[in-house]
Parts: sequence; C-alpha cells; structure tokens
Amino acid sequence: MSNRSEVLVGAVCLWAALSLCPLPAFAVGSGPVSVPAAPRPAQPSAEAEYNKGLQHKAAKRFAEAAEDFRRAVDRRADFPEAWNELGYALRQTGKYPEALQAYDQALRLRPNYPEALEYLGEAYVKLGRLDEAREILERLRTLDPAHARDLEAALRAGK
Repeated sequence: MSNRSEVLVGAVCLWAALSLCPLPAFAVGSGPVSVPAAPRPAQPSAEAEYNKGLQHKAAKRFAEAAEDFRRAVDRRADFPEAWNELGYALRQTGKYPEALQAYDQALRLRPNYPEALEYLGEAYVKLGRLDEAREILERLRTLDPAHARDLEAALRAGK
C-alpha cells in the first residue's frame, strides 16, 4: 500500500470514529459548553399572596383567603399583618383554635397590634370566653379607642 493510501484510509477511519463518537463541544477559550436548565417560575412573594388573600377576604371567600395568607406566612414568617388576616379568615371558617394561634403569632411579632387584639377579643367572644375578651377590651381602650369600640360592640351583641 502506498503512503497516500495509508493516509486516505487513516482519514476515513478518523472521520468514521468521530461521526460515531462525537466529542463534547467547546467554545473558544473555555471548557465544555453546557445548556442551562429551564428557569423555574418565580413563586409569588409573601406580599403578593397577602394581597390575593385580601381580595378573597373582601369577596368573603374566607377558605381561599386563609390559603393565601398561609402561603404569605410560609414565605415570610415575620409578617404580623398576614398572621392577623390568617387568624381572621380561619375564624370566619370556624377554625377557632388555629385562629387563636395565628393571632398569638401576630401579637408576638407586634405586641400592641390593635387590629389583632380586637380580632382576638372577638374570637374570645365567639368562644364564650368573655372574661378574656374584656381583658383585651381594657387593653385596647388605651391603645386604640376605635378598635375598642368595635370589640365592645361585639361583646354587647355576644358575637
């Protein structure tokens, strides 16, 4: 075999080998090129979930509002407004023990939170825990007279 034939056979073998077993692609001056994974869709923020919950609350869709507020506090545990609204939505669906826990968390984060105190007092009224509701009322009188009046009205009505 001539030298020229050997070169030709070697080139054909090399071409066949490269065709069957491709090498990884390289960009000029870098290592292997990788294709990035598809980006994950961003989760709505705690604030977006909270706002969605407020919309459901306004529409009196309290079970859906509770789910929204729960997602808000899952995304941001230090969100007293979301804990308070979660308590409200849970109370409206009759889930009083969970509502009390949510109000407690809102008040741990913001101890003198008038709306959370009022809602907690109203939950106590619904549960027949009137002495506890009255204690909340006395505390509210100095903090926020408007919320105190609302709780006082709930106590008078017994609901």
